[in-house]
Amino acid sequence: MKNIAALLLSACLVTALPVAAHAECYVEYKAKQDSPLRLHYGILAIPGACPAENTARQTASARLASAGWVLLNVLGLSTTPPTDAMRSNAGDYYLRY
Repeated sequence: MKNIAALLLSACLVTALPVAAHAECYVEYKAKQDSPLRLHYGILAIPGACPAENTARQTASARLASAGWVLLNVLGLSTTPPTDAMRSNAGDYYLRY
């Protein structure tokens, strides 16, 4: 009985570790570019658990700035993968930055 319990525990740990290692925080945001004015909604991923909103804002802002975008606001943070509708709404800006 102890061997079965140990085997089950080992199996649970082995399957849970890859999931924990690939945990991501999804950040929904809005951004803009000037001249001409362009706006977009997007979703980016930050490895690991979700940071404080201010830290997520700084990370998103830096990534977007490297491509000439200005972060307008962070709409939300989640460790749950985005829905199909959210992915569709983000379009080309889903996990682009």
